[in-house]
Amino acid sequence: MNFSYNETQEMLRDTLARFLADTYDFETRRKMIASDAGRDPGIWRALATELGILGAPFSEEQGGLGGGAVENMIVMEQLGEAIAIEPYLQTVVIGGGALRAAGGAQADALIPQIIGGDAIIAFAYAEPQSRYELHNLRTTAKKDGPGWVLNGHKAVVYAAPWATHLLVTARTGGGQRDADGVSLFLVEANRPGIVRRDYPTVDGFRASEIYFENCSVPDEALLGPEGGALPLIEKIVDEATAAVCAEGTGVMRRLHAGTMDYAKQRKQFGRAIADFQVLQHRMVDMFMEAEQSASMTLMATLKLELPDTERMAAVSQAKAKVGKGLKFTGQSAVQIHGGIGITDELAIGHYFKRATMIEGQFGSVDHHLSRFERLSVGD
Repeated sequence: MNFSYNETQEMLRDTLARFLADTYDFETRRKMIASDAGRDPGIWRALATELGILGAPFSEEQGGLGGGAVENMIVMEQLGEAIAIEPYLQTVVIGGGALRAAGGAQADALIPQIIGGDAIIAFAYAEPQSRYELHNLRTTAKKDGPGWVLNGHKAVVYAAPWATHLLVTARTGGGQRDADGVSLFLVEANRPGIVRRDYPTVDGFRASEIYFENCSVPDEALLGPEGGALPLIEKIVDEATAAVCAEGTGVMRRLHAGTMDYAKQRKQFGRAIADFQVLQHRMVDMFMEAEQSASMTLMATLKLELPDTERMAAVSQAKAKVGKGLKFTGQSAVQIHGGIGITDELAIGHYFKRATMIEGQFGSVDHHLSRFERLSVGD
């Protein structure tokens, strides 16, 4: 697919790439994920105030750069190349996307805080029993006077240890798996009644199990229509899935480049292993997987504003392709590196771990193939 960025988009990509190359090398990342905090808040602040990256998809009237989904794609691919642990996906893509769609006083107050680096949002949507079903919810929100009371358990909430706000899906009516009765709430992370168990994830991020125990929130915490938020949630998750595909493309590019560099240096039988034709073919296949994934990701990104069925089909096609590409590229990289490919000291092992996690994030290959099939039959 031939697609040229405009001048502003090229500047966004190049500026972020230079910043990450200068400040986010592999050893710096290793130190950050090994620290108690799991991150360096100064980098997030620099992305906001020095580079203006956190305003990429927001309108100029809101203080942003006037971009959209393509700008999110550009940023996420660069973050993928650096396997950066910054909560851009959770805060800007998901949190910012929800606020833009819902509008109102909450959006007016919080979007400038996101752009300025003062707000971090974690998306609390997954539950132990829900798998990839966004409407399979046991967390409830009951009306209580002028507000709501939340009860339930959210699992693997990425970026929750750092969050100032939680974007929470909860059932305000209907049965556990009903499409109707699903609502969306924006909750301050320090409210009484929120219990959090934090832990590191296998790919170097931080996440939490979150328990709502009679957590009272004001009425304005509700985003979107009461009981009718599922279409909004599905759109937000599709936007996040497309962004994760872009991140996965960046990861694949670095898996390929790192493997190429290693193959040129590693010698066997007196020759660099890059000279062996069978490995050359494998590395060409890795390159092709990254390029095809980039094209599919772009296609999905450009279709995010189309009607629901077309948007969902495009996103599922892209995620299935990227998931397969990540598996092939990651396993090929480890195989060519041999045993050192999975060591903590080598960057390739960290890229492989992130690739493995992206495969299942917001839906596995099988899940998205099934969803695409259902959508196709519906047509």
